[in-house]
Amino acid sequence: MEVIMISSCLVGRESNEISNTIIRLELNPWDLRLLPIVPIQRGLIFHKPAHSQNIIHHLKNSLSRALNSFPPLAGRLAATQHHDGTKSYFVDCNNAGAEFTHAAAAAVSVSDLIGPNYIPDIVYSFFPLDRVTNFEAISEPLLAVQVTELADGLFLGCAANHAVVDGTSFWHFINSWSEISRGLDTISKTPVFERSNKPVKVSGDDNHLPPSMMQTPPLLKKVFHFGKESLAKLKDKANSSGGTDKISSYQALAALLWRATTRCQKSINIHTHVSSQEVDFILLVGARSRIGLDEGYFGNAIYTVGTSTTRRELLQNGIGYAALKINELVKQQTREAAIEDFEDSENRAFMRKWPSFFIIGSPRHDVYGNDFGWGKPVGVRCGRGRDTDGKITIFPAAESGGVDLEVTLAAEKMVALEDDPEFISALAL
Repeated sequence: MEVIMISSCLVGRESNEISNTIIRLELNPWDLRLLPIVPIQRGLIFHKPAHSQNIIHHLKNSLSRALNSFPPLAGRLAATQHHDGTKSYFVDCNNAGAEFTHAAAAAVSVSDLIGPNYIPDIVYSFFPLDRVTNFEAISEPLLAVQVTELADGLFLGCAANHAVVDGTSFWHFINSWSEISRGLDTISKTPVFERSNKPVKVSGDDNHLPPSMMQTPPLLKKVFHFGKESLAKLKDKANSSGGTDKISSYQALAALLWRATTRCQKSINIHTHVSSQEVDFILLVGARSRIGLDEGYFGNAIYTVGTSTTRRELLQNGIGYAALKINELVKQQTREAAIEDFEDSENRAFMRKWPSFFIIGSPRHDVYGNDFGWGKPVGVRCGRGRDTDGKITIFPAAESGGVDLEVTLAAEKMVALEDDPEFISALAL
């Protein structure tokens, strides 16, 4: 299956007026920690529009209009070198433009992307900014879009510099673009760019990837679906096991995944006492509501925290034990904890090491509401930029109340997960 690149261009804001808008955006500590990793890559799958003759022209025009409300995404990353050897980074809202690519994969159908047992590698050809790091965006657009025409549909692949947006801001932009595209005169939620204009200095040696992210074994990706009823039953099971009523659906699901992926790990050395090994859980924390930021705050308002236990304790004590540990970790994330993390100048790394299992994404993001004028998407996929063994991306499902998990594992671990009794039984609850 071949992907043909038809055209590529830069799309700037429709209006180049810079009065009453943002001109420069200093990166703050939460932004800076994401410089060494790769852009957010998300793609929406659509059935072919009934009238598709002018769809590319229409998407370019609506993108330009949407960028009027999001000037940083039409800009470029810039760095200031200071006399003490440090650097600071900012977004120059210079309207250099977002990248827009038109491609075609005539032999690929929608069912090829959402039907197979495992996600096919051809999907990665539908994403721009593949495997560049965020700090390389000094020479790359901060936002890139690739519209790939399929045999019976469209794939809208979007990539945005993660040092400029987190998942909430990313989907805020996509939601706004879809509103403009389907005919709304104004977007429903205005982005908020208020932040300190004081540069944050960082040393010049922070821009490197953790070794475990650069070197990965052959990976498989698969989507697992949990319906609303399955999540409710899993939540009840976790609360009953833990002797509490405080565990949320997300915490119960995270506990299930923590236990299942741990069981899938094979000891490198069979003589190692694997039961006493520490197993980590990394929590991605959203800070907007915790510190009183506006819901439309544009930028990164996320950080990571973790907890751990031994393999024996995790697997022998039941799902309630794991869920309670996650619940306690969540409860510790107060306003004070978030501010302390933001102000921790020594904690520069988003993750000091990549764990064997971690969850990104959120079931709260509006994915399936993105109607660009020809109907809602029928699927969502990730690019490969951040693919590591043990990465799980959570999306809301197409139907209300459910979730879809895009699971990335080494091949032998994926086979083990597919045969894991607790995990498979939870899918069927």
